[in-house]
Amino acid sequence: MARRRLVAGNWKMHTGVAEALALADAIRAGLPAQPPCDILLLPPFISLWAVGRRLAGDARLQLGAQNMHWAQPGPHTGEIAAAMLTDLCTHVLLGHSERRQEFGETDAVVHRKVESALTCGLLPIVAVGETLAEHEAGRAGQVVRAQIGAAVGGLSEDEAARCTVAYEPRWAIGTGRAASVEDAVAAGAAIRGELREQVGPVAETVRILYGGSVDETNAAAFFAAPAIDGALVGGASLRPDAFCAIVRAAGPAG
Repeated sequence: MARRRLVAGNWKMHTGVAEALALADAIRAGLPAQPPCDILLLPPFISLWAVGRRLAGDARLQLGAQNMHWAQPGPHTGEIAAAMLTDLCTHVLLGHSERRQEFGETDAVVHRKVESALTCGLLPIVAVGETLAEHEAGRAGQVVRAQIGAAVGGLSEDEAARCTVAYEPRWAIGTGRAASVEDAVAAGAAIRGELREQVGPVAETVRILYGGSVDETNAAAFFAAPAIDGALVGGASLRPDAFCAIVRAAGPAG
C-alpha cells in the first residue's frame, strides 16, 4: 500500500521566536513549489503561534507540537494540554526518547497522551526506540514492539489510522551515528507486525518514519527502503539547506 512520505523537523529546545520565524522563512524559500512529500515543522511551544501565522496559507507546510500533557486543562503548572494546541497545530510528537530518558516518561504515560491527543483531534507521532544496550543485546525488535503495543493498545481502527510512528533508536539521537538501513527496516517490520496484531489491516495505512541522526547525506538511503515512509529530523532541521535537501530526497512514495 502506497503511503505518502512525511518529513518532520523537530527543532527541540532551539530558537527564540525571531530565530524560529527566520528559520521557517528560510525553509519555505528553499522548498520546491510542489514538494514530493508532506512536511511538518515542530517548533518550541513559544513559537507555535508566530510560526503558524507566518506560514498561514502555505499548504506545503504543517505544524506540530513537541509534547503535551495527557490531562484536560487544569492545575498543572508549566504544562500544555492537547486542547490548548488544537488552534495552533495539527500534530503532536509523543514519547520521544529525550522525554523518556530525561523526564522518565513511561509507556503508560505515552499511551495516556496518545488517547488525549486523539480525543482533541490532534494527530500523534509516536516515537519508539531501544537503548544501545538493548540494541547490542539483539532486543531492538522486542523493545519497539512493546512500546508501540502499549501506545496503541485499545485504540479503534479509526484512531490508529490517525497515528504515525517514528522509530528513533536512542543511541542514534544527536550522536551523529545513524542506524543502518537494515536495522531501520527490521525495526519497521517489527513495528508493523505489532500494529497488525493490535489494530488489524488498518496497520498498513500507518506511516513509519526513521529518526536518529538523519541528514542530507543519508536520507536518500533510508527513503530507498519501501518500509520507511519518511523521516523525523533533528539537528539537520535547523539547517534550511539540509532540511530542504532531505525533503527533495524523499521523492514520491512507492
